[in-house]
Amino acid sequence: MKLGFIGLGNMGAPMARNLLKAGHDLVVFDVVQSNVDALVKHGQGHATAAATPAAVLAGGVEGVITMLPASQHVKSVYLGNDGLLSGNVKGVVLIDSSTIDPMSAREVAKAAADKGALMLDAPVSGGTGGAEAGTLTFMVGGEESLFNQMKPLLQAMGKNIVYCGGAGNGQVAKVANNMLLGISMIGTAEAMALGVSLGMDPKVLAGIINTSSGRCWSSDTYNPYPGVLENVPSSRGYTGGFGSDLMLKDLGLATEAAKLSKQPVPLGSLAQQIYQTFSMQGHGGLDFSAIIKMFTKK
Repeated sequence: MKLGFIGLGNMGAPMARNLLKAGHDLVVFDVVQSNVDALVKHGQGHATAAATPAAVLAGGVEGVITMLPASQHVKSVYLGNDGLLSGNVKGVVLIDSSTIDPMSAREVAKAAADKGALMLDAPVSGGTGGAEAGTLTFMVGGEESLFNQMKPLLQAMGKNIVYCGGAGNGQVAKVANNMLLGISMIGTAEAMALGVSLGMDPKVLAGIINTSSGRCWSSDTYNPYPGVLENVPSSRGYTGGFGSDLMLKDLGLATEAAKLSKQPVPLGSLAQQIYQTFSMQGHGGLDFSAIIKMFTKK
């Protein structure tokens, strides 16, 4: 397919490279010109640059994938004066892999449908490592028939492609999962800090937790205590992972969606405030497992 790709940041660029590797031609756009230049000069496959989102569409593409930082960027790219929906999009497949609130996803999907476009929301999990390796999990909302049609395309970038239901449900799955992740990481950090402060060896404590009822991903795969696990951010100064400010963003999406739906999320709200405090202390660039610093003297 000839595809458009908008948003060539830390996640979007490797996703686009995997599409090139799979044999797709790309028309690309990003507000950072060096990101565009790097992909156009990429040795494998064929990519050309466009000056605006609308120009991506004018390049004769069959579909467009977007990977953008936040809801306001998605709305600008789709609904703006030079946005995708300013042109003739009838029959074009639009796939937004940004992580945004479900309500915004549904608003953009309705606007796309009104213009005759076909749209899926398809946020991802797996981080930059998964984007590079092509092993991302895609959580997809929209028409099931369109999902089935586009699944092979998504498989060029991901390993687990999951249909979540109607428009916006991909975003629902993403914000619910990441809210739980933030809560469980704080709980794991508290428990590890408590045990070590009372004299336990952190590796022994982690081993007990991971074979007992407290076991969770934050403990057995991504433990926040330094030295417990190799090749995780806590053992390399909390670098190279999922940033605390990104977790704060996702918790904000969850709590905002909960507010609009009048759904109580007391632990999610508390987790948001804890990460907000952590960020205000200057730690927003550290991996989200660094939240353990809130409970230790280190």
